[in-house]
Amino acid sequence: MYANKPGMTQAMDRKKLMKAIHEVSFAVVEMTLYLDTHPYETEAIRYFNHYNKLKNKLEKEYAASYGPLTIANVDGDNNDRKWKWALEELPWRGGCA
Repeated sequence: MYANKPGMTQAMDRKKLMKAIHEVSFAVVEMTLYLDTHPYETEAIRYFNHYNKLKNKLEKEYAASYGPLTIANVDGDNNDRKWKWALEELPWRGGCA
């Protein structure tokens, strides 16, 4: 979705992808809070499901290109001989700068 656009550096791609994850994650959190008080509103449930799937897709895309954002994004089925989670520069430590 955001990777390998012509004329953009990898750092810009990474920043755009991270921005998209933040935006979609905000929608997911807000809908979670709304659904806590409106648990039977089907339109809100559909909205939540759509953005939650999109968030998961974007996080998988980020993890595949730059490393996992959370421990939930760690691919435990890989055959690597290293624990990538500990080796990647994490976004909150400047990994997206």
